[in-house]
Amino acid sequence: MKLILLGAGHIGQAIAEWLHDSGDYDVTVADRDVGALAKLTDLGVTTEIVDSTDLLGLTRVLSRFELVVNALPYQMAVTVATAAKAAGTHYFDLTEDVHATQTIRSLAEGAGTVFMPQCGLAPGFIGIAAHELAKRFSKVRDIKMRVGALPEFPTNELKYNLTWSVDGLVNEYCHPCEAIRGGRREWVQPLEGLEHFSLDGVEYEAFNTSGGLGTLCETLAGKVDSLDYKSVRYPGHRKLMKFLLEDLRLKDDQEKLKDIMRAAVPSTMQDVVLVFITVSGERDGQLIQEAFSRKIFAQQTARGRMSAIQMTTAAGICAAVDLFCEGRLPRCGFIGQEAIALDALLANRFGCVYNAHRRDEAGATRDVPLAA
Repeated sequence: MKLILLGAGHIGQAIAEWLHDSGDYDVTVADRDVGALAKLTDLGVTTEIVDSTDLLGLTRVLSRFELVVNALPYQMAVTVATAAKAAGTHYFDLTEDVHATQTIRSLAEGAGTVFMPQCGLAPGFIGIAAHELAKRFSKVRDIKMRVGALPEFPTNELKYNLTWSVDGLVNEYCHPCEAIRGGRREWVQPLEGLEHFSLDGVEYEAFNTSGGLGTLCETLAGKVDSLDYKSVRYPGHRKLMKFLLEDLRLKDDQEKLKDIMRAAVPSTMQDVVLVFITVSGERDGQLIQEAFSRKIFAQQTARGRMSAIQMTTAAGICAAVDLFCEGRLPRCGFIGQEAIALDALLANRFGCVYNAHRRDEAGATRDVPLAA
């Protein structure tokens, strides 16, 4: 399969390495950042300088490839998907932006190629896993989906380090969030719905953020009483973000907020991704709740250290591309994440990252199977 990966940033580097090293893909990575591309050239990956904001130029580039993986910031999703449709190129991305996904769904109507957005962690894996648990019940009452990409060793007042895109982070804090309440789809406000819970002896908070549900609200509409997604942080983070966004009115100047965070909040490769899902409902006439959790830590690889958010995000989209190329997904039109069977993803050479490594009390890691 001849494919092009747009975006040589933090996540793009991991995707490029995995697909290239598999030996099954002819990978070209395109970006306008020469420095970022140089890191991949050193690894033997073919690179190309491309301005993705030039729609006509981008369309010409994409027409040379069978498939495009879009790892650019969410603002570029519609542009790249539009170019992919014009070029007749299959399209996969990581966007968490709700409006971008709705536009991409419209582009997919009548297309002879595939459009599969939201292939990362959340949206992405979280929806696949929640959908699988829901199928185990004759009637579903509540689904709660919680995901956090967190520093393993928080030290600042925000109790947070930058582990992924600042653009995506601010976007999910500032836009309305989909949910199902009382069996009805509705919009709820970001940063609201604060709750606290503990897992493995660690205290967390969770609150509404945008985009994590993917297409699950639509898929489960009329089939569940309550469905929501919340981002997980260490206690106190939400209060400070609410102060910045609302009291200081930086919600109205998001570029300034991004500049502040890039300048003041360090990035880290020592992170942990937490996935926590609970589903309650009826089975065999009884009210039952099932839950499973994942804690995936950064790891040292043959090519160097890879953060947990790099691994989990790259795993989602690389597995989706793999399953598509194996003929296990539809060949055209829009594909939601829940079209992927969880067993198929966990058995995949990339998706098996979610079979997880989890630290025990001694600090070692051990494999953790999905709760039966």
